[in-house]
Amino acid sequence: MNNISKCKNFTGYKPCFAGYNCLSDGCKSNNPMGIKILIINLDAMGDILMTTAQLAGIKRKFPESTIYWITLKNTVGLLQNNPLIDKVLPFDFESTLILGQIKFDYVMNVDKSQRACALLNSLNAEHKMGFGLDHNGKIIPVNKSALYNYNLGMDDHLKFKVNTRTGQDYLAETFELPYERDDYVFEFTESELTFISDYKKEVGITEDDFVVGFNTGCSTLYPNKKLTIEQHISIIDALLKEKKFKVALFGGPEDEERNEIIAEYFKGSIINTPNRGGVRKGACYESIANIVITGDSFGMHLAIALKKYVIVWFGLSCWTEIDLYDRGVMLYPEGLECAPCWKKVCDHNLECLKMVNLDKIVKEVISYYKKSING
Repeated sequence: MNNISKCKNFTGYKPCFAGYNCLSDGCKSNNPMGIKILIINLDAMGDILMTTAQLAGIKRKFPESTIYWITLKNTVGLLQNNPLIDKVLPFDFESTLILGQIKFDYVMNVDKSQRACALLNSLNAEHKMGFGLDHNGKIIPVNKSALYNYNLGMDDHLKFKVNTRTGQDYLAETFELPYERDDYVFEFTESELTFISDYKKEVGITEDDFVVGFNTGCSTLYPNKKLTIEQHISIIDALLKEKKFKVALFGGPEDEERNEIIAEYFKGSIINTPNRGGVRKGACYESIANIVITGDSFGMHLAIALKKYVIVWFGLSCWTEIDLYDRGVMLYPEGLECAPCWKKVCDHNLECLKMVNLDKIVKEVISYYKKSING
């Protein structure tokens, strides 16, 4: 019984194979669980995608392993169909109850939040990495390798002026993994690929078209990450005058109104994709683009995960922590002393966004287009 329960396929509820009794006939699939690892990642959607870059390093270090991942209900979809994850769980009472009965080899907590840290503290694991809570309920690093990551959150000078390491780099250090600049991991299902193909036909996109996608918004948590509607209209107008591009708008429910205003300005000349289909459908829509123009937002991380060429502007957030994997261009406010700042309210009249060079964005699109058609 002990050996059978160590097989990934065995549940104890029903046969792994119809008509075959594992208990009396022995394990048929022999798919060992190996090292049991839980990733705790409950924060922003973009962070969830960026954390998938650690999966390859985990598998290099622990080739025979079972990876669990607990995340918020609205981000579970981002991890579905991921070939390197064995089990995705929503963060709820049922999941935490089940996880509390498993003895893990490693629990790795990405998040510096009380709920994620409390979850790490509550679980049974031989090794705990990342962040937990002390006896006063304060967030602390639980292993020495998490100290640099922890200090980035405590020291603004280190985070804003000194650090040049990407989030993937110092998170790999936090989890004591071999860092090899691994990419994000996101895969569509066959039905989603069919949906994408059908949608492109529906909106008139052919194999010869070059689609410029605009992720126009951002999380309501940091509303000052996005350009104005007028700035978007200026860029799109310049691109449409080139007569080479089709333009598509992307975004979530919070971006629906601004996308409708932009689309109405161009009177049917651009594609305004739906905003309320959920994260997997949002990924399907964003996949139609050849190039994505975006701020530092979930839409940017999704474009990276989809292996798109990305033109991204930064203002309040740290551009040094983002890796475009040599598939894009970063625009950031050079010489602006107050940026980055990670403030929700700007003290300087959003100078960082006013400094975004719209002409350069247009030129970068044209340059990438020329490279694409010339092979």
